[in-house]
Amino acid sequence: MKHLTAALLAVLMLSALPGCGASAPAAGSTSAPAGSSPISSAAVSAPEQQPEPEPEPIPEPEPYDILDPTVLPEGGVRDGVTYAAYDGVVEHLFFHPVVAYPELAFDGDYKSDGIDDWMVTAGEYLKILQSVYDKGYVLVDIADCWSEQTDEAGQVRMVKNTLYLPEGKKPLILSYDDVNYYEYMLSNGFTYKLILGEDGKIWSYGLDPAGNEVVSRDLDAVTILDKFVEEHPDFSPFGAKGCLSLTGYEGILGYRTQTDRENWTPEREENRQREIEAVKPIVAELKRTGWTFGSHTWGHISLNSRTTEVVQADMRKWFDEVGSLVGDTTVLFYPFGGRLDGDDVRQTGPAFTWMQQQGFRIFCSVGIDSWSRCKDDISAVICDRLHPDGTTLRSGKSLERYMKFYDARDIIDLSVRPDRGVTWQPKAG
Repeated sequence: MKHLTAALLAVLMLSALPGCGASAPAAGSTSAPAGSSPISSAAVSAPEQQPEPEPEPIPEPEPYDILDPTVLPEGGVRDGVTYAAYDGVVEHLFFHPVVAYPELAFDGDYKSDGIDDWMVTAGEYLKILQSVYDKGYVLVDIADCWSEQTDEAGQVRMVKNTLYLPEGKKPLILSYDDVNYYEYMLSNGFTYKLILGEDGKIWSYGLDPAGNEVVSRDLDAVTILDKFVEEHPDFSPFGAKGCLSLTGYEGILGYRTQTDRENWTPEREENRQREIEAVKPIVAELKRTGWTFGSHTWGHISLNSRTTEVVQADMRKWFDEVGSLVGDTTVLFYPFGGRLDGDDVRQTGPAFTWMQQQGFRIFCSVGIDSWSRCKDDISAVICDRLHPDGTTLRSGKSLERYMKFYDARDIIDLSVRPDRGVTWQPKAG
């Protein structure tokens, strides 16, 4: 069994990307590039000093089918495609928010190296999607890969499911950490929030390097995948997209839905309630179109080093401020990859037990392969996921490991990234 040590990952990530809390600007008029959609006023909160505009009607959404990959289609065929049982490894890749504007992200400030380490650009991300599609992967929902069953002894445990996939295809889980659009991202080349366009679809909103408002489907990990699936529907035969891993200390999806218990006023609460109402249709449309949600703790805390009492207090905030908006989830993504109680592989400590009692069943860390194990003493599965980012794209050691998904030499865009070198050899010729 091979996986990264949580301590090393925690130190690297903690030093690279500290967060800070503030509110994102709301969108007003739109200067959008070709192919972009104007902002629907129902999707973006109005500034506090302006009266709330009348919401524009959202068009009736196109039907979207979500199917169960654990059920073989009648006759083994659906829409002319033959399905077959798959019991092998379910690969799992995770991303942080993608860089929309490299010139802002990699400008040499104190955030630049951390962003280079842990993010990919929008262009690199699209190339990764194209590569995994070309290599025969299809998207599956993480919650469909394991289920809870009662064994002959009456014990309830998680078991790995047989998946019925299009013949010759391989399953792939995608997850996305920190889809919160933190304050530091707003000046460092990321989009600002997800919104509903006038077409009823999810778009991103942000400012370009010149300060112009931009609404697009080509600059954000969520919208890029939505668009890719529209163009390649066989990439998602069951309607699955990915699982969005959310903290809560700076709101969710670009909306400042969090509380500030040390400095709170009626005006702040009024604005928070507006943000809550603005994000609800975004959450609903994401869920309708194959996106799911998981917890990344409220405060992005290291679960391997905090007391059970601290973990419980933090998660109660998450349930109150995030779970109340996105609904129940069985998936917990460990911040910094730090396993609960220090090592959930060898023990089931009090914090892990408490989390399981709150409904979590799938506990995701970070590693060097898509390893998973159903625990035999409690109903839970622990797993690792791989991380396409600057650290692995630059690494000669990672090159071969990720070759099943893509060749990093074809993915990384060294023309926009900092000059920090690579440890692999260029392709021959």
